[in-house]
Parts: sequence; C-alpha cells; structure tokens
Amino acid sequence: MKLRLLRVRESTGTKVTSPADIEAMFKEEALADRECMWVLHINTAGEVIEKELCFMGTLDQSIVHPREIFKKAILNSAVSIVTVHNHPSGNLEPSEDDKKVWDRLVKAGELLGIDVRDNLIVSRFGYYSWKAHEPI
Repeated sequence: MKLRLLRVRESTGTKVTSPADIEAMFKEEALADRECMWVLHINTAGEVIEKELCFMGTLDQSIVHPREIFKKAILNSAVSIVTVHNHPSGNLEPSEDDKKVWDRLVKAGELLGIDVRDNLIVSRFGYYSWKAHEPI
C-alpha cells in the first residue's frame, strides 16, 4: 500500500506585519471596477502562503460566504487569514453588510482554529483596517 499525504504549500516569503504591508500588496486590486474579495493565507511565521481571489461581485456588492473564505485556508494549513476587499466608489467606510460579514468570519475562524487577523477595505484613497478601528 502506498501512502499519499497532502503537501504543505510553501510560503511566498512575503511577511505581513501591518495593514500598510497588506495595502501595498493590493495597489492594483484597489482599482478594480467591481467589488472583489481576496484572502491572504498566513503561516505561523506571518508569511503569506497564498493570495486568493474568493469572490467577484458588482459595482457595490459581493456575496461572501465563510465556507468559501476558509476552504483553501484549511487546505493550505493557514494559521490565520486576512480578508481584503475593494470599494470601487473610493469610500473607505465599512457598510453594515461588511461588518456583518466580518463578524461571521471571525466566529467561523474561532470554530476552525484559524485566526482572522484583519479585514481590510482598499480603494484608490488608501485603506481601512477593521483591527485598527475595533473597539477595545
């Protein structure tokens, strides 16, 4: 019998230590003409394993489901994730839907043992970091 194991995906070597590091990785994506959601899968060393496009929506919305957000993170053995989505309008304020999605993702991550390190909104005007604005 031949034993086959999944291979651990190697990191890209890119380390993310702040929201500004993440924003720098998404300069091009911030200019997209429709809302998209990306997930950074992060290993124990704080390095990006994969930058995954999970959802592509319309001008002002994207349907997001935790199952799809965590699917590849589990396969990549990610210890944490960061979600990033753009606002084509340029507005950096999170909508009520953004906040609800973020809350669901944090709860799902807790169940799976995968930390949601941050949720960012990017646009041509900069970024918004959920962690930086989270009440203490």
